[in-house]
Amino acid sequence: MLDMVKQWFWYDWIMLGIRLIISFSLVLTTIRFQEGLVLSLWIVIFWEIAAFSIPWVCLLLNYKYYLFTEILLFGGLCIHLTSMFPDAFPSFLASAFLIAANSAHRSYYWTAPATVLVIPGIFYVVSPDTNYWFMVTNYGFAYVMGFAFHLLIVNHRQNETIRKQNAVLEQYMSQIERITLAEERNRLSRELHDTVGHAYTSIIMGMEALRSELATEMGIQRLDSLLNLGRKSIEEVRGYLHQMDSPHQSLSLVQSLQKLGDEFQEHARIHINFRAFGEEYPLSQQARMAFIRCLQESLTNAVRHGQATEITVSLQFGQQDTRLEVHDNGTGMKEWREGFGMNAMKERAMNLQGQVSVYTKPGDGTLVTCSLPRQAEMEDDHIQLLIVDDQPFIRESLQMLLDKYQDLTVVGSAEDGEQAVDLCGRIQPHVVLMDLDMPRMNGAEATKMIKQQWPQIRVLIFTTFQDAEQALDLLRSGADGFLLKSTEPLELANTIRLIHRGGTLIDQGMSHQIFEKLDKSVESTQLKPVNDYDLTYREIEILQLVAKGLGYKTIASKVYLSVGTVRNYASSAYIKLGVRNKEEAVQKALEIGIIVS
Repeated sequence: MLDMVKQWFWYDWIMLGIRLIISFSLVLTTIRFQEGLVLSLWIVIFWEIAAFSIPWVCLLLNYKYYLFTEILLFGGLCIHLTSMFPDAFPSFLASAFLIAANSAHRSYYWTAPATVLVIPGIFYVVSPDTNYWFMVTNYGFAYVMGFAFHLLIVNHRQNETIRKQNAVLEQYMSQIERITLAEERNRLSRELHDTVGHAYTSIIMGMEALRSELATEMGIQRLDSLLNLGRKSIEEVRGYLHQMDSPHQSLSLVQSLQKLGDEFQEHARIHINFRAFGEEYPLSQQARMAFIRCLQESLTNAVRHGQATEITVSLQFGQQDTRLEVHDNGTGMKEWREGFGMNAMKERAMNLQGQVSVYTKPGDGTLVTCSLPRQAEMEDDHIQLLIVDDQPFIRESLQMLLDKYQDLTVVGSAEDGEQAVDLCGRIQPHVVLMDLDMPRMNGAEATKMIKQQWPQIRVLIFTTFQDAEQALDLLRSGADGFLLKSTEPLELANTIRLIHRGGTLIDQGMSHQIFEKLDKSVESTQLKPVNDYDLTYREIEILQLVAKGLGYKTIASKVYLSVGTVRNYASSAYIKLGVRNKEEAVQKALEIGIIVS
């Protein structure tokens, strides 16, 4: 409640001052004329204090509560005083002003008649010596003045909101402009490097090759002059490209995010607390821009939609991933609605095999987490692919789609499992896109043979099936991922890169079926523990190992699962426990007795 009072504007203090003056005057007048009171003096004074304080407290909670309590308590007090002292009816004038000033929406339909017509009528009934129409005129004027004051308040609030929104938008547009220019500079730098630089280099190499074919001294001098001119020009181009570097490139990621937060804090007038954990290591330019965009969008949403006044930004450099968390103290939301900015953030993270998650709850603010795996750029690493499918048009279509990506190269195609095994032995592809339903040898048998003979070859099942039983069998046989043929081309390309790096990915819908199958299998062997969180035996086992301080890679080697599968079990346990990270999960598991310290 005190926090609400601290946010009051000048008009809130004016209305509080009016209430204080009227209430204090009533108390003094009551004491002065206490001989004419019907009730005890202290009862009347207590009534006057209640008529001042209760509506004021209700106003801090909801204006409708205030209107009811103001009319009942203060109006009832004025009626009681007017019944004994006919000249006391003007004491309700200030209340009429305040009722109009604090009314809103449709409440005018009943507060105006009650204040201007009904209460003067009651005054007239309890004190016939008063002039009814004179009171109606006075209360009507007070109500109109209160309504005008209300319009002034609304106008001031709207101007203040517009001012704050403009400040945020100006800051947002400024950052958008800088980042967009930086991205355009990077694009132009790469284009010029690949075209102009290549052209100059080719010219110089060509002229060097001509040196032996020139016979005269004059020709050699002319060639040397051209070579010097070419070398000088390419050095000038290189210098020009270096000057086009983004201002953010000269700063570390921590410095860039810190600078972004400081600028936003200055313009938006909110407090931003920035923290960095771990030793900073180099990140790709795409990853840096993803974090910058994520922080920018999170700060803007916190002020525009959450009305936050304080934001905590945490950047953690871990062994497996880099994590950015933005937590605000805003109002939060019952249901998160993703806009264009959030979708863009998620798309950037997905392109880098990362993820963006949002946790929000009314009264708890909003937590935005952006996590990107720690990895080097793989622009020069060409991934060799083998496509296995019995439909020729599918093989051709996949090759056309994947050839658009510079780092993906289709080195072969097969129409059945036997041909796929033969080609794997001859060309040794990095990743195999494997269909399942094929003649002679299906994809499941081919996958088993490939993984037995060449375990370093990664196999991605790319099919239309959703059979959890067969999926489990293939996982045990060594398949590295499952994806449906309805997947978008970009997601397919990103999944291939992830599989090639050693990761594991399963289509979301299919993973749900697999987990359900695993849970049912555990239940059938009576391995499912009795708990209120529906945690499976495997999830509890993973939690117990996490509590010992083991990393996902160490846990995977102990339980004979892939790192990706261990991560899936851990994430599922976190969701069921309602926690966000390892520390909270271990603490919650200890509290409910699932694991012991």
